[in-house]
Amino acid sequence: MFEKILIANRGEIALRVLRACRELGVKTVVVHSEADREAKYVRLADESVCIGPASPRDSYLNMPALISAAEVTDAEAIHPGYGFLSENADFAERVEKSGFVFIGPRPESIRTMGDKVSAKQAMIAAGVPVVPGSGGALPDDPKEIQRIASEVGYPVIIKAAGGGGGRGMRVVYTEAALLNAVAMTRTEAGAAFNNPEVYLEKFLENPRHIEIQVLADGEGKAVWLGERDCSMQRRHQKIIEEAPAPGIDRALVERIGERCAEACRQMRYRGAGTFEFLYENGEFFFIEMNTRIQVEHTITEMITGIDLVQQQLRIAAGEKFTLRQRDIHLHGHAIECRINAEDPYKFTPSPGRISNWHTPGGPGVRMDSHVFTGYTVPPYYDSMIAKLITYGDDRHQAIMRMDIALSEMIVEGVHTNIPLHRELMQDARFVEGGTSIHYLEHKLAARA
Repeated sequence: MFEKILIANRGEIALRVLRACRELGVKTVVVHSEADREAKYVRLADESVCIGPASPRDSYLNMPALISAAEVTDAEAIHPGYGFLSENADFAERVEKSGFVFIGPRPESIRTMGDKVSAKQAMIAAGVPVVPGSGGALPDDPKEIQRIASEVGYPVIIKAAGGGGGRGMRVVYTEAALLNAVAMTRTEAGAAFNNPEVYLEKFLENPRHIEIQVLADGEGKAVWLGERDCSMQRRHQKIIEEAPAPGIDRALVERIGERCAEACRQMRYRGAGTFEFLYENGEFFFIEMNTRIQVEHTITEMITGIDLVQQQLRIAAGEKFTLRQRDIHLHGHAIECRINAEDPYKFTPSPGRISNWHTPGGPGVRMDSHVFTGYTVPPYYDSMIAKLITYGDDRHQAIMRMDIALSEMIVEGVHTNIPLHRELMQDARFVEGGTSIHYLEHKLAARA
């Protein structure tokens, strides 16, 4: 195991990694911007290094500053968390060329899965079902683009090959709108991702968002650790996640899970990863793979009893991979609510000083957060300030515990989306289970 690692992130994930390191006896170096100087994880770390001003570009996205911080503190490895540089193949490569261990997949795996076109091709080769589409980047010939779209069948969705986070996507319902949508998406993709390539897929009308968690050792061993339902979304951003997914045949899930594990074996994938699917009418369709720890990894931990962050560290350190598929057992049900500092219905950010912070407790309640009374939510980063997780023997109990926990949580000084979460915990359709990725958007539109 490592003696010391550098945590190249901020917020609750920095604290989560720090805690995993503490349990393993690993010393930690936390980097921070000037805006995060007073953060809890900065105080708790063995060492801390300020890497720049508040702007992410000048701090958390500053590769030379991160590498320098690892060098001056004699860290052996770098954990990227999620977001920022966690899926940047150039950063992973730079880390390893500088003599450090990147706690994540090899750079080539990140590149393959980061490009949506090459990722789909890799999944097809591994026997993982994909959404019908262009099979590669769209050509320049307008007539050929129209032919492909007609063959796939409208509606279709145009996606940036290097996209993510809900950006670089346009739904097209008619041939008349197709070419303009392709041109606009190419322009957006070039500006946002420095890659103007786009591809086309069949647009599913009412799918659910289901993902499979995997762990692999990079030497041909891999397991999958159940699935998560992340269908409660707004503008492609997840708000609530749960595990396992309600109402899906377990035999079908197991077949998909094993295909994902086999894909990892074929790729010699290393570390934690998540295969994301759209699920509709009893079929799974691969959309992308996230080559990092997920925000919602917590609910998988709750139903499997496996610490995914510690597993990341053990794999990166070269320890023997002892998990076998027969060792993975799912118990109970878990739900995660992302607590954001924002208006609960307008979704506008609400930075500022938290004057009162009280977190809930009780059986089956977990809170992952770096926030405390007196903490100032900065305006420079993502608005998520906490993750509230509940566990129950079954889904009903997990929902009930979440409803109670939300009612006990107190956040004063900034607006949060807690009122929306409370409303959803009592929503008849959510309680029934199986809502599509469009459900929340339609619900909010009906209120307007």
